[in-house]
Amino acid sequence: MPLALSSPAFTGGMIPHKYTCDGDDVSPPLEWSGVPDRAMSLALIVDDPDAPDPAAPKRRFVHWVLYDIPPDARGLAEGVGRGTLPPGAREGANDFGRRGYGGPCPPKGRHRYVFTLFALDTALRDLGSPSKSELEAAMQGHVIGRAETIATYERRR
Repeated sequence: MPLALSSPAFTGGMIPHKYTCDGDDVSPPLEWSGVPDRAMSLALIVDDPDAPDPAAPKRRFVHWVLYDIPPDARGLAEGVGRGTLPPGAREGANDFGRRGYGGPCPPKGRHRYVFTLFALDTALRDLGSPSKSELEAAMQGHVIGRAETIATYERRR
C-alpha cells in the first residue's frame, strides 16, 4: 500500500476557517497510512505555492515544518504543537518567523496549501529549528515514500 495522507477537516477540499489566521489558527487533524516498513522517521512540510498572489506567484510560503515524527504514528491530532507532538517529533521554522504551525492567511485570492508527508530511512539528528530548505537538504537521499494532500483557502473580505 502506498503512503497516503488526508485530513478529516478538509471536506470538499477547503480548509475550514478554524485552522486559519482568521479563526483559531490551530493545526488541522491529519491522518496517514501505508508507512513503509523500513521507515525510521517521518517529516511533514506544509506550504503555499501561490504566494503572494495566485495570479502571479513568486514563492512557496512555508506554514509548518515537522521532522523526526515516529514511523508508528498514524496522524496528528488537531492543534498539536510543542509539548503535544508525538514523542521525539521536532518542529522547524515557518515563514512567519517562528516554530510550529501558522495557518493560512493569504493576502489575495484563493491559495492552495500543500501538505507533504515524507517517509525516511533514517531518523534525523537534532537540526535545531530548520527551515524547509534545511530540512530538505537533511532528507536528501533518505526519502523512501511521499504523500500529499492539497486544500484551499480564501479570506473573507
